[in-house]
Amino acid sequence: MSHNLVMMSYIISTILFILSLGGLSNQETARRGNYFGMLGMAIAIVATVMSDTVHSYTILILALLIGGAIGTKAALKVEMTQMPELVAIMHSLVGMAAVLVGYANFMDHTSTVTGVEKSIHEIEIYLGILIGAVTFSGSVIAFCKLSEKISGKPVMLPGRHWLNLGLLVLAVFFGWWFLQQAETGGGTFPLLLMTIVALAFGVHMVMAIGGADMPVVVSMLNSYSGWAAAATGFMLSNDLLIVTGALVGSSGAILSYIMCRAMNRNFISVIAGGFGSAGGEAAVVEGEVQPIDTEETARLLLDSKTIMIIPGYGMAVAQAQHTVNEITKLLKSKGKTVKFGIHPVAGRMPGHMNVLLAEAKVPYDIVYEMDEINEDWDKVDVTIVIGANDIVNPSALNDPNSPIAGMPVLECWKGDTTIVLKRSMASGYAGVGNPLFVLDNTRMLFGDANATLQAVLKALRG
Repeated sequence: MSHNLVMMSYIISTILFILSLGGLSNQETARRGNYFGMLGMAIAIVATVMSDTVHSYTILILALLIGGAIGTKAALKVEMTQMPELVAIMHSLVGMAAVLVGYANFMDHTSTVTGVEKSIHEIEIYLGILIGAVTFSGSVIAFCKLSEKISGKPVMLPGRHWLNLGLLVLAVFFGWWFLQQAETGGGTFPLLLMTIVALAFGVHMVMAIGGADMPVVVSMLNSYSGWAAAATGFMLSNDLLIVTGALVGSSGAILSYIMCRAMNRNFISVIAGGFGSAGGEAAVVEGEVQPIDTEETARLLLDSKTIMIIPGYGMAVAQAQHTVNEITKLLKSKGKTVKFGIHPVAGRMPGHMNVLLAEAKVPYDIVYEMDEINEDWDKVDVTIVIGANDIVNPSALNDPNSPIAGMPVLECWKGDTTIVLKRSMASGYAGVGNPLFVLDNTRMLFGDANATLQAVLKALRG
């Protein structure tokens, strides 16, 4: 395939990727956006394989088959509740790819560039490995936290900000050392030292972040993986990889910024790590819970006019979204107003709850973001909280020592009655108790969310 044809294919792929991002920004067009992205990537792969830069087709085809098989198996096996972990581990692969490509470029002595061009190429290699290593180790820790292989609580080392600053200074120093030695054909030792420093920084950065803020971390690592891909594109002189990496990096950074604003967090603190914690001890939740059964829940729903449903990670674990949709359709057929309230960080990755509701075919026009409905609680008769904890926790607003202090939440306690579905009184992912559970107008409906809601649906029909 000629160079001009390859470039034309890359331009088409770029346009499709931009259309994909545009489609993913809206629920109604998200499926189409995914199709655009898949088509763009297919064109990009075919064009790259057919270009003059590829010679080892046996190795390439073998790699494509192995990668395709792993991706297909993951897509078929991974449950929707495991999507955050899958996204995090995929980000780690992008980071590791950037590191490996960087070292391969560094060890390639066939390059003919000299002078300033050689120095620029070495800077590209250094930055690509640096960003890739941070992305890899940070994503691995995020995966372990999301899959609960390690605790979701923040690990705060003494003087952690000075430690981060020290690691940054070391990275800059090793970069200077690397460029000095690379002029004479060396540079391996400072490059290895920088890689170790970057891996350590990635681990420390994500370990210092609390569980309630993990959705922002996933978004942030998505941005890092994009910049790692862009750096790889510079190393390989691949225009499409540069553009695609820049699209992913910038869109991930914008999403992180939007989520930080929604959570009242500081964007710089996210990048530096070590947020999602407070200075003192969180207040102890005191009081008695008031249980409710499925029959009484059904009666409350039938006696109400306006119902708000707040989904959380517990709904995803119980796979209760389809039952929720059946209840919604039944209540709407009886003339009830049913709405869904979605917190920006509900679940464990951005848009997690929206995807689950879309999977169950819940109408988009009754799904509202937190900012759209947080002023309307005085009009809500019954609120159903399904497996959510931190996003409906009043301590975020009235306890300055809470790990989620300052984070805007869905203020469901301002409605007439709140029914909370939980398996037990265990705390949420942020590891903090919830005063909502002991308020006078709150009722606790214990049990598996799907089984419990099935019983509520049966009572509603009866």
